[in-house]
Amino acid sequence: QVQLVESGGGLVQAGDSLRLSCTASGRTFSTYDMGWFRQAPGKERAFVASISRSGDSTDYADSVKGRFTISRDNAKNTVYLRMNSLKPEDTAVYYCAARARYQPDFHSWGQGTQVTVSS
Repeated sequence: QVQLVESGGGLVQAGDSLRLSCTASGRTFSTYDMGWFRQAPGKERAFVASISRSGDSTDYADSVKGRFTISRDNAKNTVYLRMNSLKPEDTAVYYCAARARYQPDFHSWGQGTQVTVSS
């Protein structure tokens, strides 16, 4: 199992930007699809974005399209989530996750990083 550690969360104002990072242990990072999810207070964890092993394919939740960008650097074992034009409704704990090839679901999770957007 890959170990994941997120960083970069914080308290910002509406309209600000943040970049989250998630660094993976091990030498097989490039064999995993990576994703970002978030969980707001009182809500279930929800998909935010994903990126393929090579980085040539990405997917986004409708609520973040055009504002968030997922990217990865396989040489650094790191996946990023650039968040622009942040809104109060983006407030949540953000988790990164890994999915091995041929697996249907994301199966390895980080501990999460808090993002709070004030109005």
